Amino acid sequence: QVQLVESGGGLVQSGGSLRLNCTASTSNYFAAGWFRQAPGKEREGVSCISMHDSSTYYADSVKGRFTISRDNSKMTVYLQMNSLKPEDTAVYYCATVRTPVPPFTTPIPICTPHVFDDWGQGTQVTVSS
Repeated sequence: QVQLVESGGGLVQSGGSLRLNCTASTSNYFAAGWFRQAPGKEREGVSCISMHDSSTYYADSVKGRFTISRDNSKMTVYLQMNSLKPEDTAVYYCATVRTPVPPFTTPIPICTPHVFDDWGQGTQVTVSS
């Protein structure tokens, strides 16, 4: 099992930026992703990255504003969030998957919660208008 610790959430004004960090206890995973859940809504995939080929996925709602990246030496995955909007307000979760997955460039919906095995505790992101 991979233990994950998120950090970097907080309160920011609309148009501002935040960087979320997710540090893993081990490098034994094939992909990592960021998910978010707003009150009364289902958890959704925001962005995912493959450890194998570095392919990435972004939800349409965050394309051009969010960037996912990784630092293997630190076993850390980042989510840089720019031009934040009030609708980005949610609890953000980091997750990893322990089995190989297809590249995120394929049309198969892989960056979805049910694919991922291990989860962090979540970090709150609040964007004020």
